[in-house]
Amino acid sequence: MDARAFLGIEQLDDNRWRLRVTERLITPGNFLFGGCGLAAGLVALEHDGGRPTVWAAAHYLSHAPTGSDVIITTEFPAVGGRVTQARAVASVGDDEIMTVVASLGTGDLEATVPWDVMPDVAPPDECAPRQSLHFFGETIFSHLDTRVALGRSFQELDGQPGSPRSAVWSRLADHPDFSAATLAIFGDHLAGGATEPLGFPVMGRSLDNTLRMAKLVPTEWVLIDMRMHAVHHGFAHGTAFLWSEDGVLLGTASQSISLKRWDPSALRGS
Repeated sequence: MDARAFLGIEQLDDNRWRLRVTERLITPGNFLFGGCGLAAGLVALEHDGGRPTVWAAAHYLSHAPTGSDVIITTEFPAVGGRVTQARAVASVGDDEIMTVVASLGTGDLEATVPWDVMPDVAPPDECAPRQSLHFFGETIFSHLDTRVALGRSFQELDGQPGSPRSAVWSRLADHPDFSAATLAIFGDHLAGGATEPLGFPVMGRSLDNTLRMAKLVPTEWVLIDMRMHAVHHGFAHGTAFLWSEDGVLLGTASQSISLKRWDPSALRGS
């Protein structure tokens, strides 16, 4: 299965696509998971533009509720010899909910040695599963197998601040073929990355999601190496390094996130 099939996105005509917001694509808040929105935009842009993603950024303007149809329209304002500058606009009815801007292209220059290295963590089968909170219900997280590689689980958070760096292994239950779109889904784990440094569970709603591609290689698991930079006035900023199981840097994802603290009484019932 590829990302297009996982998302269920379908092409309507030369530059229009439709995405039905089903339970497998939503957040615990019952609206489209931001990473799935960016992923859908990239499926459309790469198909219509005929080139792979170099970088892409989604700006989230509003929510697409469960059961709604998202219409994605692609545009290509500038097409060069190596790079295509692209844009996708996603709407529900008359309301624009997301804009994706991207550069698509390829080149032949490549470093011979890695410029960054994966942190030394245990492999996925030696890491404890991260248990979802009981009130999450059926969401995108029901289709993600996630293991805690660095940091604490939700149930271990005790109010004491921790490290700004944490990491989880994750894989999609249906194991889609790897692409920029699948990485966009993994990268949106960063929206919860502030829980470890703060020491208590928070709900993070992404304001944006920027994906920068490195090298795609086959891998079942992705290590999401999250590095939070700051939290101020209720907003967090951070970057996730996305690694293959054998230590290849697949790409990076960065976000600004609006934070809200989870209700402690709900946690006690988890």
